[in-house]
Amino acid sequence: MEQMLNIITIPMEYEINIEHARLERTGKSGPPILEIERERGGWTMENRTAKLILDTYNARNSVVPTTKTAIYQNAQRGIQAAGTAAQNYASEAAQMVWSKPGQGGQTLSRIFAQRVQLPTGEFKLGFLPTTGVDITYQAGELTMDYQMDKLTFNLRLQNGEVEYIPGSIEIVITQYPDVQIEYMGRPVYVPASAAEKLDGEQVDVTA
Repeated sequence: MEQMLNIITIPMEYEINIEHARLERTGKSGPPILEIERERGGWTMENRTAKLILDTYNARNSVVPTTKTAIYQNAQRGIQAAGTAAQNYASEAAQMVWSKPGQGGQTLSRIFAQRVQLPTGEFKLGFLPTTGVDITYQAGELTMDYQMDKLTFNLRLQNGEVEYIPGSIEIVITQYPDVQIEYMGRPVYVPASAAEKLDGEQVDVTA
């Protein structure tokens, strides 16, 4: 039996173009630039000498009072003297009141004698000044501070700009899939005897 059909299968053809990711540098590039900044240090020294402070205010005030102190002391003495005088006057008035008739002269003589009587009692021996000098001492101090020099480095690279280009995949179809069917048999005529006459001849279909 002869083969009647010839089937041809044409597969799909395509091309794949792949672009890999890459980095591209744009702009001009040059040598690196190194910048150096220097901050100078230094040596600082602070010296505070010792101090001896002599405060003689209270000592001088006990010998020769200041105006303020003299006014205050005189006021205190005045108050004390006024109190003493009031007390003496009250005592003398009481003596005059309680004296008997005819004894007034004797009472007055006694009162006058008391007024002119020399003071009696214990006397204290004092020394001037009554207080010493206030002495304050401050010790000396030496402070030193040393700062080293500081260097700052700044490195600048002149490499231009760097651009990132992502990758890509491109598929190009050059041939679509196809199926070709070719009839390999001979024509079938009815009646079959016509095949001998029409084999390879032109048939006039308009006759």
